[in-house]
Amino acid sequence: MPESDKVFAGSVPENYDRYMVPLIFQSYADDMARRVASRAPKTVLETAAGSGAVTRAVAAVLSPDATYAVTDLNQPMLDHAKLRQGTDARLSWRQADALSLPFPDGSFDVVCCQFGAMFFPDRIKGYQEARRVLRPQGAFIFNVWDRIEDNVIAADVTDAMAEFFPDDPPRFLARTPHGYHDTAQIRRDVLDAGFLGVTIETRSGQNQAISAQLAAISYCQGTPLRNEIEARRPDALEAATAHAAKVIAARHGEGLISAKIQAHVIEALV
Repeated sequence: MPESDKVFAGSVPENYDRYMVPLIFQSYADDMARRVASRAPKTVLETAAGSGAVTRAVAAVLSPDATYAVTDLNQPMLDHAKLRQGTDARLSWRQADALSLPFPDGSFDVVCCQFGAMFFPDRIKGYQEARRVLRPQGAFIFNVWDRIEDNVIAADVTDAMAEFFPDDPPRFLARTPHGYHDTAQIRRDVLDAGFLGVTIETRSGQNQAISAQLAAISYCQGTPLRNEIEARRPDALEAATAHAAKVIAARHGEGLISAKIQAHVIEALV
């Protein structure tokens, strides 16, 4: 994985939260919050918190006496999430690598991670760290995107980038967010990390955007795909976004866009 795949900086955190969260992340954040709350945890850790979609959803359903540690590798994303969350004495914020967590063994009842495991350079190590900081009978709840073919707008944007940069097409979306989708491999990795039980549920839904232009901005300017576009041509961001919008509109129309999204939700038990 190129280092640029992990860079969420500049205007990316704001655009990610403004555009990507309502487009594809919010329904899965609400599902994550429901799963976390069902375990009535007193101590929760979130890794790879991003712009805080899950943080806001989980905080809304945690008990008043719970504590919630929110972490992310990228300080700009964490800063944005903290700003959006507002004051909540139950929450603490810390920049941290999910592969080397700065917490003692057995610190948490639940560890949750929304769409972060795909970015781990060593997934088994990341899962081992989650297991290490969990208490007995604790749970690690995370999700990953299914293959790009089952996430239609992401596939449309990838096709558009291949047309716009035919000699060196950006492949961020296919390579990283949608590159870890084999459920048999995921199950093996989680069990190899030492968890005793694993359940995997595949959840489909629909993403919606008010226009093809908004959908294109979401992916081209609200994710590290932006880094790949600007690395190829520093002045190409707006033109590449416009081409993605043209491709999306040709396939889905000029008005409200609605298309399939699909992800795997994993619950691993200590």
